[in-house]
Amino acid sequence: MDKNSKIYVAGHGGMVGGAIVRNLKSKGFSDIIGKRSCELDLINQQAVEDFFATEKPQYVFMAAAKVGGINANNTYPAEFIYQNMMIEANVINAAYKNGVKKMIFMGSGCIYPRIVPQPIKEEYLLSAALEKTNEPYAIAKIAGLTLCSSYNRQYGTNYISLMPCNLFGEGDSYSLKNSHVVPALIRKIYEAKTENKEFVTIWGTGKAMREFMHVDDLAEAAYFVMQKDVPYPLLNVGQGSDITIAELARILCDIIEYKGKICFDASMPDGTPRKLLDSSKLFSLGWKPKISVEEGLKRVYLDYLSNKDNYRK
Repeated sequence: MDKNSKIYVAGHGGMVGGAIVRNLKSKGFSDIIGKRSCELDLINQQAVEDFFATEKPQYVFMAAAKVGGINANNTYPAEFIYQNMMIEANVINAAYKNGVKKMIFMGSGCIYPRIVPQPIKEEYLLSAALEKTNEPYAIAKIAGLTLCSSYNRQYGTNYISLMPCNLFGEGDSYSLKNSHVVPALIRKIYEAKTENKEFVTIWGTGKAMREFMHVDDLAEAAYFVMQKDVPYPLLNVGQGSDITIAELARILCDIIEYKGKICFDASMPDGTPRKLLDSSKLFSLGWKPKISVEEGLKRVYLDYLSNKDNYRK
């Protein structure tokens, strides 16, 4: 891409898409297209085809998706698989039909089997059974990256899929029912502090291990891969280390200055026991994350304090 390239960021209003737009603007890109769902329904094939035929973007960052935590995946499995598969199929096919030069497809680390050797290499994909709590979402994302690789093989397109670890950052959803673990914990712990509660209850045993990364690092990785001739169709994007959910909760308690106790509700699911990505292929190309987990969590908490009344709850 050069500074005059026409770039479509699908899902620009979400956490990942918003971070990509901020990254591109900071580098001087100005011809960036973004359409909210009320303007362009990505589930509607004709609407997507009309949009691509009219706008003719040269490059696409495909960050649009229906996302959520364990509870949301368990509650709305049909919506997670249907909406994500429709969005991916429509955007990827329209990109091909309208001559998009290159596309970055955002997958998820949850595509990998529930039990695999750690850290998880890209080649472990489809080597064993998926985690049941997010299986519909994972299958949809696997379909998306398979679409990308299939179009590359048959049509010679240049579509690269990125599989990020657990993300957090500005613009996230803080719903206690549907959000991911970091925003849910920030809200729970903050409200426990402001309401002077003696303890805060967290889902699961606290023993599950996760790898966390600030979304601005993912945005930089996406830009890096877009600009580089990459020999891999699928790349993990991670921080390189993981922590338990209990450790994450303690870090957030320190940042938020909450002095109460942390209680774990073991009757609720932990999800996959451990999920640490092997990002050595991407690291070998010259990219590394710059924001430490603790620094990123401090930034996000300050952002939450400033914008909590505006964020989705």
